[in-house]
Amino acid sequence: MKPATVAKKLGIYLPATPQEFQDSTISREEFNELQSNPPEWLAELRRNGPHPRPVVAQKLNVSISGLARGGVEEALTTAEITALLQAPPQWLVTERATHAAVRAENQRVKDEAAKKDARRGRAN
Repeated sequence: MKPATVAKKLGIYLPATPQEFQDSTISREEFNELQSNPPEWLAELRRNGPHPRPVVAQKLNVSISGLARGGVEEALTTAEITALLQAPPQWLVTERATHAAVRAENQRVKDEAAKKDARRGRAN
């Protein structure tokens, strides 16, 4: 697999990985080994970052689009994420509320579909 694919699957920021990782092709067995027995550099990246945007969005509880609207274009470290959570700027408060509303609406739609399916099942 390409390093970018492996980095995405591992949830790490590719430019922060060692150069030898970035220049190599990783086999499925090597990937499985990275997952089950991560080297120190991988454990350190997962712990302290910098983290890729999907991980940052997840940790901040916002969407990736919300990060962009908030002006977050670069990878953030764990310390930077913690600082944002401790003293959230207005954009983060707004985006978290928006994200929560979207999730609630998606759950409502899913529940409605499940109810309809259950009614159809009883009718048959």
